[in-house]
Amino acid sequence: MESYYVKPKIYMDREGLREILKGVSRAFIVTDRFMHESGKVSYLTDPMDQMGISYEIFSEIKPDPDIATVTKGIGRLTDFKAEALLALGGGSAIDAAKAMNYLAARQGILSRCTFVAVPTTSGTGSEVTSFAVISDPEKSAKYPLISDEMLPDAALLDAELTKTVPPAITADTGIDVLTHAIEAFVSVKANDFTDGAAEKAIKLVRSNLMRAYKNPDDMRARQKMHHASCLAGMAFNNAGLGINHSMAHTLGGHFHIPHGRANGILLPYVMSFNAGCRDKLTPTANRYARIARCCWLEGASMRQSAFNVIRTTKQLVHQLKIPTSIAEAGVSREDFMGALDEMVEAALNDSCTPTNPRQPTPEQLRELFLEAYEGRRI
Repeated sequence: MESYYVKPKIYMDREGLREILKGVSRAFIVTDRFMHESGKVSYLTDPMDQMGISYEIFSEIKPDPDIATVTKGIGRLTDFKAEALLALGGGSAIDAAKAMNYLAARQGILSRCTFVAVPTTSGTGSEVTSFAVISDPEKSAKYPLISDEMLPDAALLDAELTKTVPPAITADTGIDVLTHAIEAFVSVKANDFTDGAAEKAIKLVRSNLMRAYKNPDDMRARQKMHHASCLAGMAFNNAGLGINHSMAHTLGGHFHIPHGRANGILLPYVMSFNAGCRDKLTPTANRYARIARCCWLEGASMRQSAFNVIRTTKQLVHQLKIPTSIAEAGVSREDFMGALDEMVEAALNDSCTPTNPRQPTPEQLRELFLEAYEGRRI
C-alpha cells in the first residue's frame, strides 16, 4: 500500500513559538549541556518567562543517547508533570525526547505531551521522522524505535540556531541531507509525493550548501538548508533509504567517523553501483538522469546525465573538504580489512537495505567497501 504521512506543523521563525506554547503552563526542555551552559536555551526560556510558563531543563543529552539517559529523563518528565516537551538540539536531543515521550505514554506513566522539535543543525530531519535510535553501551548495541506516535506535533525551523555551527559540521550535516534526498528519490518505495520533497531538497542543497559552508553568516543559505533538511526528512520517512546509510552506519560505528561524513565518503561509489556504471546500466540510472534534468546537469544521453550527477556529487564532497575515500579518512588498511567481513554482514542486515533500488550480494557489498576505501576512480 502506498501512502505519504505528514504530521508536524512547521513554523519557520521564532514567532511560531508563541503560537505553539499558547495554553501551556508547564514545559519540559530536552537539550545538551552546551546549549544549556552557553545560554542558547534562552531561545526557548525567554518567551516562556514572558508567557508565565513554568519549565524544567534536562540537559544531560550526549551524542548517541543511551537507555540510562532516556530512563532518567522519563523520571524527571513525569515528576514535573509536563504538558509540553520541547527538544532543542541536533538529532541526539530530538531522538532522546522522542523516546522519553513515547515510552512514558506507552508505559502509562504520563499522558503523551505536546511534542515540539527545534533543530539546531541542518542534517538529520529528525523533526519530521518517526524514528529514534537509542544506544546500550553495555551491549555495544543500538536500538531503533519506529512509530508514528513519535512524530513531533510541531517543528520550528529557525536558521538563527545554526549560525554558530562550524564549517566542518555544516559540511557533514549538509551532505547528510543530500544523501537522504538522493536515497529517498531512488528508493523502491518512492512515489510522487516523496519525489517532490526529495527533488526540492536536492535543488536547495545544490544552491545553498556551499554558500553556507563558505560564509556561515549567510542566513538565507542557512535557512534554505534548514528547509532542505526537513524536506529530505519527509521524503525518507515515507520512502526509506538505501545501502549508503546501511554502509555508513557500520563504517561510522567501527571507526568513529561522523555519520554525515561517512555518508559523503560513500555516496559517489554507491550511486555508481546503483546506476550500474561499472557493468550494465540499471533502471536507477534513469532516476539519476531525472536529478540531472532538475539540476541543469543533463547530458547528451541518459548515461551521461547519470554520470554528471555522480561526478558533481563527488566534486561537492571534495569541495567541502570531506575525505573522498575511507583511507583518506585516516582508517588503516589493516584495521579496515579486519572489520570488513563484519561490516558487510551488518550492512546486509541493516534496516535501510531493503529499500535500496539494487539489492547487493555480499560479494558486491565487499567490493563496494573496497572501492570506497581505495578511492577508485568512478
